Amino acid sequence: MRAAAIRAGWNVVRLTNWRVPEDTVATAIYGETMFAEVIAAQLGITLLDAPDDWLPNLPKSLLQRQIQISTLGEARRHADPVFVKPADGRKGFAGAVYRNGIGLPPPKACPDDTLVFMAEPVEWRAEFRCFVKDGAVLTMSPYLRNGEPARAENGSWPVAPSEVTAVQTCIEELVTEVPVPPSIVIDVGLIEGRGWAIVEANCAFGAGVYGCDPHKVLEVLERGCVPGEPAECDAEWTRPAARLE
Repeated sequence: MRAAAIRAGWNVVRLTNWRVPEDTVATAIYGETMFAEVIAAQLGITLLDAPDDWLPNLPKSLLQRQIQISTLGEARRHADPVFVKPADGRKGFAGAVYRNGIGLPPPKACPDDTLVFMAEPVEWRAEFRCFVKDGAVLTMSPYLRNGEPARAENGSWPVAPSEVTAVQTCIEELVTEVPVPPSIVIDVGLIEGRGWAIVEANCAFGAGVYGCDPHKVLEVLERGCVPGEPAECDAEWTRPAARLE
Protein backbone atom coordinates (compact mmCIF):
# COMPACT_ATOMS: atom_id res chain seq x y z
CA MET A 1 0.00 0.00 0.00
CA ARG A 2 2.89 2.34 0.75
CA ALA A 3 4.36 1.74 -2.71
CA ALA A 4 0.98 2.29 -4.36
CA ALA A 5 0.48 5.58 -2.51
CA ILE A 6 3.90 6.80 -3.62
CA ARG A 7 3.14 5.84 -7.23
CA ALA A 8 -0.13 7.78 -6.94
CA GLY A 9 1.80 10.90 -5.92
CA TRP A 10 0.86 10.83 -2.24
CA ASN A 11 3.22 11.86 0.51
CA VAL A 12 3.65 8.88 2.83
CA VAL A 13 4.55 8.83 6.50
CA ARG A 14 5.48 5.36 7.77
CA LEU A 15 5.22 5.52 11.55
CA THR A 16 7.51 3.50 13.80
CA ASN A 17 5.50 4.17 16.97
CA TRP A 18 2.02 5.26 18.06
CA ARG A 19 2.75 9.01 18.12
CA VAL A 20 2.13 11.22 15.11
CA PRO A 21 4.79 13.85 14.28
CA GLU A 22 3.62 17.43 14.75
CA ASP A 23 2.08 19.20 11.76
CA THR A 24 1.17 15.89 10.08
CA VAL A 25 -1.89 16.10 7.82
CA ALA A 26 -3.37 12.81 6.60
CA THR A 27 -5.70 11.89 3.75
CA ALA A 28 -5.91 8.22 4.72
CA ILE A 29 -4.70 5.83 7.40
CA TYR A 30 -3.79 2.19 6.90
CA GLY A 31 -2.70 -0.24 9.61
CA GLU A 32 -3.77 -2.64 12.34
CA THR A 33 -7.20 -1.64 13.68
CA MET A 34 -6.31 -0.38 17.16
CA PHE A 35 -3.22 1.40 15.81
CA ALA A 36 -5.33 3.17 13.16
CA GLU A 37 -7.83 4.26 15.81
CA VAL A 38 -5.12 5.86 17.95
CA ILE A 39 -3.52 7.61 14.97
CA ALA A 40 -6.90 8.89 13.76
CA ALA A 41 -7.67 10.35 17.20
CA GLN A 42 -4.40 12.31 17.15
CA LEU A 43 -5.10 13.66 13.66
CA GLY A 44 -8.75 14.56 14.28
CA ILE A 45 -9.93 12.03 11.69
CA THR A 46 -13.21 10.13 11.94
CA LEU A 47 -13.02 6.54 10.74
CA LEU A 48 -16.00 4.98 8.97
CA ASP A 49 -17.00 1.37 9.58
CA ALA A 50 -19.99 -0.92 10.03
CA PRO A 51 -21.43 -1.05 13.58
CA ASP A 52 -21.00 -4.28 15.54
CA ASP A 53 -24.61 -5.40 14.96
CA TRP A 54 -24.63 -4.78 11.20
CA LEU A 55 -23.63 -8.30 10.10
CA PRO A 56 -26.02 -10.40 12.26
CA ASN A 57 -28.92 -8.15 11.29
CA LEU A 58 -28.52 -8.84 7.56
CA PRO A 59 -31.35 -10.81 5.89
CA LYS A 60 -30.95 -14.58 6.23
CA SER A 61 -30.97 -14.85 2.43
CA LEU A 62 -27.67 -12.95 2.35
CA LEU A 63 -26.04 -14.88 5.20
CA GLN A 64 -27.19 -18.44 4.39
CA ARG A 65 -26.51 -19.42 8.02
CA GLN A 66 -27.43 -18.55 11.59
CA ILE A 67 -25.32 -15.78 13.16
CA GLN A 68 -25.80 -13.62 16.23
CA ILE A 69 -23.92 -11.11 18.33
CA SER A 70 -23.27 -12.42 21.83
CA THR A 71 -20.62 -12.42 24.55
CA LEU A 72 -17.45 -14.38 25.06
CA GLY A 73 -18.89 -15.71 28.30
CA GLU A 74 -21.77 -17.28 26.40
CA ALA A 75 -19.35 -18.70 23.81
CA ARG A 76 -17.31 -20.30 26.61
CA ARG A 77 -20.45 -22.08 27.83
CA HIS A 78 -21.65 -23.20 24.40
CA ALA A 79 -21.63 -27.00 24.33
CA ASP A 80 -21.98 -27.49 20.57
CA PRO A 81 -19.36 -26.48 17.97
CA VAL A 82 -19.79 -22.79 17.08
CA PHE A 83 -17.78 -20.30 15.05
CA VAL A 84 -16.64 -17.43 17.31
CA LYS A 85 -14.97 -14.17 16.30
CA PRO A 86 -14.48 -10.76 18.00
CA ALA A 87 -17.30 -8.42 16.99
CA ASP A 88 -15.36 -5.14 17.12
CA GLY A 89 -12.87 -5.89 14.34
CA ARG A 90 -9.89 -6.23 16.67
CA LYS A 91 -7.95 -9.49 16.57
CA GLY A 92 -8.05 -10.46 20.25
CA PHE A 93 -8.20 -14.10 19.18
CA ALA A 94 -8.57 -16.06 15.98
CA GLY A 95 -12.01 -16.51 14.46
CA ALA A 96 -12.55 -20.27 14.44
CA VAL A 97 -14.88 -23.08 15.47
CA TYR A 98 -14.79 -23.69 19.25
CA ARG A 99 -16.61 -26.07 21.61
CA ASN A 100 -17.12 -25.63 25.35
CA GLY A 101 -14.78 -22.64 25.18
CA ILE A 102 -11.73 -24.83 24.57
CA GLY A 103 -9.07 -22.72 22.84
CA LEU A 104 -10.70 -19.36 23.63
CA PRO A 105 -8.61 -16.83 25.60
CA PRO A 106 -9.00 -16.91 29.41
CA PRO A 107 -11.19 -14.33 31.21
CA LYS A 108 -8.11 -12.44 32.41
CA ALA A 109 -7.17 -11.77 28.78
CA CYS A 110 -10.71 -11.26 27.42
CA PRO A 111 -13.52 -10.74 29.94
CA ASP A 112 -16.88 -12.51 29.69
CA ASP A 113 -18.66 -9.36 28.44
CA THR A 114 -16.44 -9.10 25.32
CA LEU A 115 -18.77 -8.90 22.30
CA VAL A 116 -18.38 -11.69 19.75
CA PHE A 117 -20.12 -13.12 16.72
CA MET A 118 -21.39 -16.67 17.19
CA ALA A 119 -22.24 -18.40 13.93
CA GLU A 120 -23.38 -21.77 12.70
CA PRO A 121 -20.33 -23.65 11.36
CA VAL A 122 -20.41 -24.06 7.56
CA GLU A 123 -17.97 -25.21 4.89
CA TRP A 124 -16.70 -22.35 2.72
CA ARG A 125 -15.57 -23.47 -0.74
CA ALA A 126 -14.17 -20.07 -1.70
CA GLU A 127 -13.90 -16.63 -0.09
CA PHE A 128 -13.41 -13.25 -1.76
CA ARG A 129 -12.42 -9.82 -0.45
CA CYS A 130 -14.24 -6.76 -1.84
CA PHE A 131 -13.23 -3.15 -1.21
CA VAL A 132 -16.49 -1.21 -1.49
CA LYS A 133 -16.90 2.55 -1.87
CA ASP A 134 -20.36 4.14 -1.79
CA GLY A 135 -22.01 0.81 -2.61
CA ALA A 136 -19.74 -0.12 -5.54
CA VAL A 137 -17.04 -2.79 -5.60
CA LEU A 138 -13.83 -1.07 -6.73
CA THR A 139 -11.59 -4.11 -6.51
CA MET A 140 -11.85 -7.74 -5.38
CA SER A 141 -9.65 -10.78 -4.86
CA PRO A 142 -10.03 -14.38 -3.71
CA TYR A 143 -8.18 -15.14 -0.49
CA LEU A 144 -9.19 -18.69 0.49
CA ARG A 145 -10.22 -21.80 -1.41
CA ASN A 146 -11.33 -24.79 0.65
CA GLY A 147 -9.66 -23.19 3.66
CA GLU A 148 -6.28 -22.77 1.95
CA PRO A 149 -4.68 -19.53 0.65
CA ALA A 150 -5.90 -18.78 -2.88
CA ARG A 151 -2.55 -17.42 -4.06
CA ALA A 152 -0.92 -19.32 -6.94
CA GLU A 153 2.75 -20.31 -7.00
CA ASN A 154 3.51 -17.45 -9.40
CA GLY A 155 2.12 -14.93 -6.89
CA SER A 156 -1.16 -14.29 -8.70
CA TRP A 157 -4.67 -14.66 -7.27
CA PRO A 158 -6.55 -16.45 -10.09
CA VAL A 159 -10.30 -16.00 -10.36
CA ALA A 160 -12.86 -17.25 -12.90
CA PRO A 161 -15.19 -14.78 -14.69
CA SER A 162 -18.18 -16.69 -13.28
CA GLU A 163 -16.87 -16.09 -9.75
CA VAL A 164 -16.50 -12.35 -10.39
CA THR A 165 -20.10 -12.24 -11.60
CA ALA A 166 -21.37 -14.19 -8.58
CA VAL A 167 -19.53 -11.96 -6.11
CA GLN A 168 -20.72 -8.78 -7.84
CA THR A 169 -24.31 -10.09 -7.81
CA CYS A 170 -24.11 -10.84 -4.09
CA ILE A 171 -22.86 -7.31 -3.30
CA GLU A 172 -25.53 -5.77 -5.55
CA GLU A 173 -28.24 -7.70 -3.68
CA LEU A 174 -26.76 -6.53 -0.38
CA VAL A 175 -26.73 -2.86 -1.43
CA THR A 176 -30.31 -3.16 -2.69
CA GLU A 177 -31.65 -4.66 0.55
CA VAL A 178 -29.77 -2.84 3.34
CA PRO A 179 -27.77 0.35 3.93
CA VAL A 180 -24.03 -0.23 3.46
CA PRO A 181 -21.18 1.86 4.92
CA PRO A 182 -19.64 4.23 2.34
CA SER A 183 -16.19 2.74 2.96
CA ILE A 184 -16.03 -0.92 3.90
CA VAL A 185 -14.50 -4.28 3.09
CA ILE A 186 -17.09 -7.01 2.54
CA ASP A 187 -16.06 -10.63 2.25
CA VAL A 188 -18.23 -12.88 0.10
CA GLY A 189 -18.02 -16.66 -0.09
CA LEU A 190 -19.52 -19.83 -1.50
CA ILE A 191 -20.98 -22.16 1.14
CA GLU A 192 -21.03 -25.84 0.29
CA GLY A 193 -24.61 -26.90 -0.47
CA ARG A 194 -26.10 -23.43 0.16
CA GLY A 195 -24.69 -20.91 -2.29
CA TRP A 196 -23.11 -17.47 -2.19
CA ALA A 197 -23.29 -15.46 1.03
CA ILE A 198 -21.81 -12.56 2.97
CA VAL A 199 -18.94 -13.84 5.11
CA GLU A 200 -18.29 -10.69 7.17
CA ALA A 201 -17.53 -6.98 7.05
CA ASN A 202 -14.18 -5.42 7.95
CA CYS A 203 -12.96 -1.86 8.36
CA ALA A 204 -11.15 -0.87 5.17
CA PHE A 205 -8.35 0.91 7.02
CA GLY A 206 -7.23 -2.35 8.70
CA ALA A 207 -8.02 -5.00 6.09
CA GLY A 208 -5.53 -7.11 4.16
CA VAL A 209 -5.33 -6.45 0.43
CA TYR A 210 -4.50 -9.91 -1.00
CA GLY A 211 -4.71 -9.59 -4.80
CA CYS A 212 -6.82 -6.42 -4.86
CA ASP A 213 -5.67 -3.41 -6.88
CA PRO A 214 -3.90 -1.22 -4.28
CA HIS A 215 -4.67 1.97 -6.22
CA LYS A 216 -8.39 1.22 -5.97
CA VAL A 217 -7.92 0.37 -2.28
CA LEU A 218 -6.51 3.89 -1.78
CA GLU A 219 -9.84 5.34 -2.96
CA VAL A 220 -11.74 3.26 -0.39
CA LEU A 221 -9.30 4.22 2.39
CA GLU A 222 -9.61 7.91 1.59
CA ARG A 223 -13.42 7.70 1.61
CA GLY A 224 -13.33 6.07 5.05
CA CYS A 225 -11.10 8.69 6.71
CA VAL A 226 -13.13 11.85 7.29
CA PRO A 227 -11.32 14.97 8.53
CA GLY A 228 -13.15 16.61 11.46
CA GLU A 229 -16.88 16.14 11.92
CA PRO A 230 -18.53 13.72 9.47
CA ALA A 231 -21.32 14.77 7.12
CA GLU A 232 -24.87 13.72 7.95
CA CYS A 233 -24.72 10.88 5.40
CA ASP A 234 -21.68 9.41 7.20
CA ALA A 235 -22.81 9.93 10.79
CA GLU A 236 -24.33 6.48 11.33
CA TRP A 237 -21.11 4.78 10.17
CA THR A 238 -18.61 6.55 12.41
CA ARG A 239 -16.35 4.33 14.51
CA PRO A 240 -16.04 5.44 18.17
CA ALA A 241 -12.92 7.54 18.61
CA ALA A 242 -10.06 6.19 20.68
CA ARG A 243 -9.57 7.91 24.05
CA LEU A 244 -6.06 9.32 24.35
CA GLU A 245 -4.56 9.52 27.83
